[in-house]
Amino acid sequence: MLGINFDLKKTGDNIKRLREENSMNVKKVADKCGFQNPQSVYKWERGETLPSIDNLLVLAKIFDTSVEDILIYDVLNYDR
Repeated sequence: MLGINFDLKKTGDNIKRLREENSMNVKKVADKCGFQNPQSVYKWERGETLPSIDNLLVLAKIFDTSVEDILIYDVLNYDR
């Protein structure tokens, strides 16, 4: 059986890097995701939470990348 271990901190760092590379501020990302305030984006970048699937798709679109390139994770094999 396989499992996935998401690295919230590294994913958050990756979201911040992608945002900065695309010359976007947190407010603009929040607006694109339909948020009235940027708190969720700050939580993602601090590694406190992961974006929902819907928001990952929005991030992939605005950063011109794939969802898989946003998330940092390990695939774990439990069949050993």
